Amino acid sequence: MGMTTITLQVPDELAARLVPVREQLPQLLSAALDVFPELDTTTPNLARHPVFEEMIDFLASGPTPRQPVAFKASPSTQARLDELLDKNREEGLTDAESAELDAFSQVNHVMLLIKARA
Repeated sequence: MGMTTITLQVPDELAARLVPVREQLPQLLSAALDVFPELDTTTPNLARHPVFEEMIDFLASGPTPRQPVAFKASPSTQARLDELLDKNREEGLTDAESAELDAFSQVNHVMLLIKARA
């Protein structure tokens, strides 16, 4: 695995605390991202993805038993899904785009389960 050198400014008291664990800093930073996943911007928070927000807003509105059958993503969200599907077929997706497409798949799966019970 390659290594990158980073330089950051920290308060003097934190720097003093880091001196004894200097060699373990890569592992400590990795562990911190595992403990606080919201800090990791390389992995999108799928719950904030528009398709999840639309589904949550729809479910929070207290739909009647028939309304889930008619649920559709907004035109802009549908356009993004179409864009991702086209790109996936033509050239492939980045990791972030694959995760985004996975969000669509997860919402679709949940909505299919809800529709089956409606």
